Amino acid sequence: MTQLAELLKQVKNLEIKTKNIVEGMESGAYRSRFRGGGIEFSEVREYAAGDDARRIDWNVSARYNDLFVKEFVEEKELNIYVIMDISSSNDFGFIKSKKELGTEVAASLMFSALKNNDRVGMGLFTNSLEKFIPAKKGKKHMMEILKELLDHKTKSNETDIYKSLLELQKYLKRKSVIFIISDFISDSFEKPLKYLKLKHQIILVNISDIHETEIPDIGNVYLEDAESGEQILVNTSDKKFQEKYSQLIKKTRKENEYQIKKMGIDYLNLSNEESIDITFNRYIRNKIRGRN
Repeated sequence: MTQLAELLKQVKNLEIKTKNIVEGMESGAYRSRFRGGGIEFSEVREYAAGDDARRIDWNVSARYNDLFVKEFVEEKELNIYVIMDISSSNDFGFIKSKKELGTEVAASLMFSALKNNDRVGMGLFTNSLEKFIPAKKGKKHMMEILKELLDHKTKSNETDIYKSLLELQKYLKRKSVIFIISDFISDSFEKPLKYLKLKHQIILVNISDIHETEIPDIGNVYLEDAESGEQILVNTSDKKFQEKYSQLIKKTRKENEYQIKKMGIDYLNLSNEESIDITFNRYIRNKIRGRN
């Protein structure tokens, strides 16, 4: 089988695997949830009977001693970007790797964008933004993106989200909905995230594995950092070590989630403990309720 045929087979398998997620997003929740990112200010006009009082522009009204309201227009399509971490730490996984899980999420978002007639683009990063594909519409474009996602050869094992997001800003000219998929094992990256949030709607999708918080009892072993290659000898039979390790991982995750949510950015946890479609569609339903 040729490489292209194999890639097309993988893309088809992804479409089948992500069917449940896509169908959930097509229910209307997808567009309702993210349409807020596609509403733009158009003009100020005089108030007319029946206008929503919440749209009154009090500054302009005071200046002209009359009531004026803000007029908004809805964009025809959304601009969806899937930005995915492909560094070595994402190769870890018990049932499937975090990278495989992230790829299924990325494909689900792309198929949903296609069915909703939205533009979709992609970014792949490690310690830099290795690949960026501008958002466009159409199945052909989406297939090209998915093939790149499946076939891309990483240039680095390490992760630098700070640098990658700074580079991403240079490419994003139009207001977009940006999904950043990663295990977020990286130094602080809050500053570029704040810059992106000024113009775009950001959703962080944290990919994790249940066994990342557990150390199996297998005696003295060398643990190796997947990105740096650094090794350290530990006694996995030591109950205190097991507890401290688990507590440290959980504490770090909670702190990261707290800092992100404090910035007003959505943070979604995905792991192999629960089916992706259940987790993802629960998130969308909860966000819809929060807006109503």
